[in-house]
Amino acid sequence: MPVENSRLKGFYKLTVKERREKVAELAGLDQEAIDALAATGDLSEDAADRIIENVVGTMALPVGVATNFIIDNEHYLVPFALEEPSVVAAASNMAKRCHAKGGFVSNNTDPVMIGQIQIVGCEDAFSSKAAILGAKDELITACNEVDPILVKFGGGCRDLEARVIDTDSGAMVIAHILVDCRDAMGANAVNTMAETIAPRVEAITGGTVILRIISNLAVHRLARVSAIFTPAEMSDKGDPEQGSEVIKGILQAYHFAAADPFRATTHNKGIMNAISPIGVACGQDWRAIESGAHSYASYNRTYGSLTHWEVDADGNLLGSIELPMPVGLVGGAVRVHPVAKANVAIMGARSADDLSKVMAAAGLAQNLGALRALATVGIQAGHMKLHARNMAVTAGANDDEVDTVVEMIHSSGERITAAAIENALKVLRGN
Repeated sequence: MPVENSRLKGFYKLTVKERREKVAELAGLDQEAIDALAATGDLSEDAADRIIENVVGTMALPVGVATNFIIDNEHYLVPFALEEPSVVAAASNMAKRCHAKGGFVSNNTDPVMIGQIQIVGCEDAFSSKAAILGAKDELITACNEVDPILVKFGGGCRDLEARVIDTDSGAMVIAHILVDCRDAMGANAVNTMAETIAPRVEAITGGTVILRIISNLAVHRLARVSAIFTPAEMSDKGDPEQGSEVIKGILQAYHFAAADPFRATTHNKGIMNAISPIGVACGQDWRAIESGAHSYASYNRTYGSLTHWEVDADGNLLGSIELPMPVGLVGGAVRVHPVAKANVAIMGARSADDLSKVMAAAGLAQNLGALRALATVGIQAGHMKLHARNMAVTAGANDDEVDTVVEMIHSSGERITAAAIENALKVLRGN
């Protein structure tokens, strides 16, 4: 279950242990989950060896928790696993700025994935397409006989489509089975169904089936989230007039991304700065999510923004996001990796739909954070402030020197650069 309140004032000031204890208390984690989060080696070599091949060790990433997320009137703590500073802080900050209008609202579609069956060598491609569609009911039934458990839980093959495409290898018939995967990502179920009906498809069409595989362009499995941000919330001081100016700058930055694919690519990368780390933290196939998102950004159009921003009659900023979200809580690493299980427990996701809407909301918040920074102080100011600790370590600062070096730079008002950090460390050691 989601937590009662994700607004954790001063959370960033706590030690790692204190934060972990606080999150454990709010999310009701058991000791096993707490120990998994606390362990320096969160994945044993034996467990890792069962997940992939040729294992030589494991690699840890920081797990941070974004706060302030209210989605469909429920509070969520959102785990991120990544190495880049400022992402968690930006998402938490922007999530707080839509509370006046109730937070984020989701409107996801059903979890339907596409399985593609490629048929070549047909004497008449269009006649073969018609034959496939004529046998639709038979083929759907055959698909559902493969996975009766999925059907039992309300999923299964819902429809079948077919089209003819021209390629350098000649005309091909492409059949799509549309499978409701419920709480699974769905690759295994979809691929098995496609492979099972392939011989029957060959018999119906007179052609030869080559590929039988899921598509990551999941246009039928969309996460849709929106939020309203008032001018007062968009101002750091609660000043509506200043907030209106900030909103104007945000819209200008967004319109740039909406009109230019060079800007849109980096714009969408910022969105995925939130979505992919949540996918990693929760044991999802984040490569499939990335692939589907960027493909959807150019689906039937020039590559553009995955988000949409506009102003309503009252001057509020309206934001929305729509993108494929093939995630699951059944099977895969989410059931094997102890920290992935702990992170899902922190979030309180009860279904793939829950996970999907939280990831989309985080993407929208992260996008707003980047747009707001670009439109005001610039993207580097906040990022470099948080990156300063990493730079101090790179410069050779010991654990007991890092915070002092960073504070010296901040107090001086000097621009945060590698040279400035190195000089501050020399000054500190000289004193």
